[in-house]
Parts: sequence; C-alpha cells; structure tokens
Amino acid sequence: MNMPLQHRRDAVFGAGSPLFYAEPLHIVSGQGVKLRDAKGKEYVDMYNNVPCVGHCHPHVVSAIQSQVSQLNIHNRYLHEAIIDYGERLIEKHSARMENVVFSCTGTEANEVALQMAKTATGCRGFVCTDAAYHGNSNEVRKLNRPSDPHGEYRSIPFPETYRCEASQPLDYFIDHLNATIASFDKDNIPFAGMVICPILANEGLPNIPARFMQMATDLVHEHGGLVIADEVQAGLCRTGEWWGYESEGFCPDIVSMGKPLGAGIPLAATAASRAIVESFRKQSRYFNTFASSPLQAVAGMAVLDVLDSEKLAENSTKVGKWLRRSLQEVLGDHPSVGQVRGRGLFIAIEWVKDRITKEPDRSGALQMVELLKANGYLIGAAGRLGNVLKLRPPLVFNMQDAQALVTTIKEIF
Repeated sequence: MNMPLQHRRDAVFGAGSPLFYAEPLHIVSGQGVKLRDAKGKEYVDMYNNVPCVGHCHPHVVSAIQSQVSQLNIHNRYLHEAIIDYGERLIEKHSARMENVVFSCTGTEANEVALQMAKTATGCRGFVCTDAAYHGNSNEVRKLNRPSDPHGEYRSIPFPETYRCEASQPLDYFIDHLNATIASFDKDNIPFAGMVICPILANEGLPNIPARFMQMATDLVHEHGGLVIADEVQAGLCRTGEWWGYESEGFCPDIVSMGKPLGAGIPLAATAASRAIVESFRKQSRYFNTFASSPLQAVAGMAVLDVLDSEKLAENSTKVGKWLRRSLQEVLGDHPSVGQVRGRGLFIAIEWVKDRITKEPDRSGALQMVELLKANGYLIGAAGRLGNVLKLRPPLVFNMQDAQALVTTIKEIF
C-alpha cells in the first residue's frame, strides 16, 4: 500500500485510465473556484464545468445532505421534489419544451434524444459535425467524428470563420449540410435529424457564421428531420444566456443536458414537446433506476436556486466580456496566438505556430496548459486539432478572479 497513488490506480482500474497533466494532480478539497491538492497547493479551476455554481457551494451541500439523510429511492414511487424540479427546469426553456426525461449522464441524455428523434420521425440517419463529442455509449459514440460517408451517422465540417477559406462561409457550410442530408436519400437511409452543440464547445468554441444555426435548423426541418441541441457544455448560463441555443438564435426540437445540472450528483435530462416525449415513452417504456430520484431533485433545484439568486447569467456575461477583451489586449500581438474568442464564461485561445499560415501548435498549447498549472491555474486543450486552450471556470468566477488570471498570464509571457 506504499506504492504511488497513480500506480495503485492503474492496478485497480487497469492501465490507460486517462488523467490530466504530465504530472497528475491529487486533489483533496475544493471551495468556490479553488481546488487544493494533497500538498496544500491551491489552484483556480478554469476547466471543470460540473461544479458550475462553484465547488462545494454551501446551499447545494446543505440540500444534498438534508435529502440523503431523509430519503433516496428509485423513480417508481411518487415524490413531489422531482416534479417540482422538472417543472422549474422546463420553465427555463423555450415553450417548445414541455416534458422532460431524467437520466444520470450526458451520454444517457443523448441516447434518449436519439431514440426520441427516431421514434418521432420513423427514420435513422443523423448529421453531426466532424469534431463532435456527445458521449460514450455504443450508439452515441457513433456521433463522435464519424467517418463512414454511407453510414447512419454522417458529419459535416464544423461551421467556423477562422480557418474557412471560402469567401462566403455561411453558404459554404449550409451547402455542406444540404449535400449531406441529400446523401442519405441516395443510400436509402431515411433522415432523422441533426445533433449539435449550439456553441460547438468540443470543436474549439469557434466563431460560427452568423445565422448558421437558424438556417441549419430550417433546412433540417424542410427535410423532415429534428434538431437535437446538446447543452451539456453550453447550457445553464455558461454563455450568459440560460441555454446555448438562445445565444445562437435558434430553437431546437429536443434538448439534452448533463454534467452541471447536479453539481456533482449524477443528473442529466432530455426535454422536448409532449408529443415527442409521450411517443418515446409509449414505444420504449424507458426507465432508469437512479434517475428522477429525490436526491437528484434537490441537487438540481439547489443549482437553479444559486444560478437565480446569485445572478450568475449576468456574472457570466459581465466577467466573460471583460476577460475576453483583456486577453485579446494581452495576447493579441503574440505570434503563438491566432485568435481569442468565446461566449460568456467560456473562452478559447487558438494556439498556432504561425499567425499567417494558422498552422496549429498542439504541443505549444499543451505547454501553456502545464505552465498555467505550475502557476496555479487549471485549464485544458481541446478542439479538432488539439491546439485550443479551453477556459471554462465555475460561474462564480468573479472580476477579481479574472484580473488575477490576466496578471498571471502577463507574467508567464
């Protein structure tokens, strides 16, 4: 038992279980935007979107402790708490969302969304982007960078303006979507719809051509399909709006939600119209032992309480705008920085070897991740090319936190 913790982990989990950073961290506690490791060093969490209202928020902790000490059961009994929570969650959405199906993970929420779309349309062909990530189940993972041009899951280039060489990026990406939808008909695969993160978080949070999401939604509807918005990263005030689809100006038919809903309690949800949900329930008889539990309900309700009472959507807008502008000022002329972009408290920095050619620099991005870690800030590198620095702090990240981050980055440079 004296072997290093990582070796013990490999011995129990099997070698290959992923960890962040060249020298993995042993985190023992957290509060607000801060994490502390086993040696007592503090870090500012700029990556983890599970504790969207901050690590160990007192209101969330109290609600969870109180409920788990009283009752927690599976979902085949009546209980007021989960109904209250479902009603409140639906109220945060577009009027098109009338019913909700609860689950435990974003993967499950997307699995339910796919089944809903298949049931509602009677079809099975789906479009996604070529750098998407939507989950890990056998079916959902087919959406993660699909490569078969004749399969039931097909990709389009993710819409962006930074690397697109077309003179009219909007037309270019809409034409790709139209051609891909048409390709299903050629292969006798009926078209069911599109699955997309409204802000393309895993793709690197690109600047999406204006009106793309609305035009894409209209096009999908013209072909009889449904639009599924994966809000696992985009939702719950991350962009300054409650949902990513609001910030991008379109309304999906089905919405999936995950990680941040329960602040660490496994909680996910899929919302749609009553017609879509009840058709799905009738055909699938779906149930999930650990979903719709009283514990999930109070955790989810407590998160909504904090988001509302502490005005975290407004905080995301205000602090995010200042941070993005300040980072552009600090990094704007640096030869390794191609672009600083983002929405609310979600910021991406594109790392390149050359600003003219835009050649991606994945190793340089990873070096910046390690440098910031050494200086007490935890971020990640993502995007299709692995060269995009991803800054996504808890939504309680305030102006003082933002100023300290900018000062640290100046010092590093």
